[in-house]
Parts: sequence; C-alpha cells; structure tokens
Amino acid sequence: MPTSTLAQQLLDAQVRFHLDRLTGEDLGPTVAAIADSLLDAAGTHQVADLVDRGAVKDIVTRSLASVPSSAAVSAIVELAVQVVHDGPDEAYPLGDVVDRDQVEVLLDELLALSPVLERGLERLTASPLVGTMASRFMGRVVAEVLQANKAVADKVPGLGSLMSFGTSAASRMVGAADKQLEGLIGDTVGKGGTFAVRRLNRIIIETLQDPTTREALLQVWDLVAQEPVAGLGEHVSADEVSGVVDAAHDLAISTLAHERVARLSDAVVEAFFERFGGYTPTELLAELDLERADLVADLVRIAPGVVGALQESGDLERLLREQVAPFYDSPEVAALLG
Repeated sequence: MPTSTLAQQLLDAQVRFHLDRLTGEDLGPTVAAIADSLLDAAGTHQVADLVDRGAVKDIVTRSLASVPSSAAVSAIVELAVQVVHDGPDEAYPLGDVVDRDQVEVLLDELLALSPVLERGLERLTASPLVGTMASRFMGRVVAEVLQANKAVADKVPGLGSLMSFGTSAASRMVGAADKQLEGLIGDTVGKGGTFAVRRLNRIIIETLQDPTTREALLQVWDLVAQEPVAGLGEHVSADEVSGVVDAAHDLAISTLAHERVARLSDAVVEAFFERFGGYTPTELLAELDLERADLVADLVRIAPGVVGALQESGDLERLLREQVAPFYDSPEVAALLG
C-alpha cells in the first residue's frame, strides 16, 4: 500500500476517533476529562509562572482603549438603557430584593464619612463661583424667611406695617431703597462668599451628624422599599435617559483610553500579581469562592451547544482535519510508514 494512502487512512481514522469523543454521549465525559486534566496540570504551578505579567498589562491596556468604544459594548449599553427604562415585566417591592439591615449598615458607614465630606467641602471655598452661589442661596433662604414672617405679621393688626417700616428703614440705611429685599440681602452676603460657603458647609455637616437625620433617612428608605420596582419610563423619556447614558459612555471611552489610566491599570495588574502571583490556579479558585466541580460542570453544560453547532455546519470535522493533517503529511511520518 502506498505510504500516502496509508497516511490518509490513519488521518481519517484519527479524525473519526476525535469526532466520536466530541459527539453524542461521549462529549460530556470528554470535556470533563480534559478540564480536569488541565486543572490538575496547572494546579501544580503558580499563576506567576503560568502567565506573563507583561502580556497581561498589554492586554488590559489594549482592552481599556478599544473595548468600551466597540459596537458590542454600545449595543449592550443600549439594551441596558432599554431595560432600565421599561422596568421588570412583573412589578415587585424594592424591599423584597434589598435587605434593610444592610441598608442601615451602609447608611451608618456613609454618615461616618462626614469628616471626609467636611474636608472636601472646605476646598470649595477657593472657588469664587461657589462663593457666589452659596451667597445667593443663603440670601434667598433668609429673604424667604422674612417674607414668610411678614405674611404672618400682616394678619396681626399693626404688626405688618411695623415690620414693613423696619425693612424699609434698613434698606435706606445701606443706600439701596430701590432694591427689593432679596437683592439687598444677596448683594450684602455676596461680599463674604468664603464665609457663606463655610457657613453653608457647616449647616450640611451638622445636619448629617444630627441623629435625627439617620432616622429620617431610614424612614425614607422604608417608604421607598414599599414602592414597586418600575422602569424610569414613568418619569422620563427614553431619549432623556439615552442622552445621559451616552454622555457617561463617551466620558468613559475617553477616560479609559488615556495614557494615565493605562499606567494605573499596569499598577493594578502588578498589585494583582504581588497579591496572587504565588497562588496556584486551584488556590486562586478557592480564594474566589469558585468550586472546581462547578466550573467543570459549567463547561460540560456549555459544550453541547458549541460543539453541536460546529458539527451541524461541518466545521468540527474540518477543524480537526486541519489540525491533524500536517502531522500525517510530514516527512517523519512518511519515513515511519515507508
């Protein structure tokens, strides 16, 4: 028998052998055996020895620069916007999926950050525009209080005219009789923008530190938890939601592609290898609370769909033949068969 003919027969036999293992009832055991063998072999080596950290850095950097702007991610964002806008098919109370005790713990942790917030707010005093905004805000609040008091005073005979006289007199004293009270107060407070910002910051911090605030927020949560989970479509249009999400998506694209973010991702990868590089894959799975048996079972469950589609299209046999054929066409095999 010619060597080429014998090699072709051996190739056909080997392809049939692998096809039998990857189809029918043999597929599950075959996939499980391959997965177990790979995990057993890799389980004796540390992650740092199996994966080159430089290659991982390049992959992460390239992914951050290209994946967020890809068509697939854009489609996923659109789907997410649609789901959020439409809401669940069946309404249910938010409290059914969010535990109140955990909300209470989160609230306590956030309120405990008030010193951090106070330091952050203090930095706002350096902004003239923030000072102007705070001055106008406080001016409007004070003016609103005085207007409310005047409305009450008007109901008392003689008191309303007395209060109006006092306000008018105060206006003339500062040479601004033609200005309304709100403008007067706003201009006066505006001269001390830094003071206004600091005073407003103090009001915010003291409010957060007030024990009543915690109870009030929990009461608000109790009310919200009873409300059915619904889509945003009841409050805003799809175009309005898309506008906000698209702007955030564009911001993420430009930010993640920046060189400084790439360097930050390198630092994260380096920290990962410092922390987990000495682990074996099996130990790393345990750290992630992933059971090896569950992982293998998932692969066995996914394999029939993938392999079945390849088999129906004829690609499975073609791929196997392409991988094995060069071996039987090699001079070494020809010499052995000859």
